Amino acid sequence: MNRTVVALFLFVVSCKSDKYEWKTLEVTATAYNSLAYQTSSNPFITAFGDSLIPGKNYIAVSRDLLALGLGHNTPVKIEGFREIFLVKDKMNKRWKKRIDIYMGVDVKKARKWGKQKVIINYGIKKDQ
Repeated sequence: MNRTVVALFLFVVSCKSDKYEWKTLEVTATAYNSLAYQTSSNPFITAFGDSLIPGKNYIAVSRDLLALGLGHNTPVKIEGFREIFLVKDKMNKRWKKRIDIYMGVDVKKARKWGKQKVIINYGIKKDQ
């Protein structure tokens, strides 16, 4: 069985909500921190205007993914993590088919994560 099918099966089994239609996508995942040299002069404020809180499960998405439904506050399950992440930020326009996992101010943890291909499952509200 390929890993997309396995990831989708595990996610569907673990998800008990029926208010979302869940979609699967392979993306490149990197990590980022709330540090001015990585983001902006106000590193705890996202492109959507949210305040980031270290320790919370947030991601930024490349802007091409917005058109696929990965908009503000979309729930996302990332292969290799048990937690659900929320889309809270947008990445620079130069990136495509990419997510950035928020790791607070823990630069070592972000560097250890590096750059990986992962399968994500994301929820689109059914009433949209």
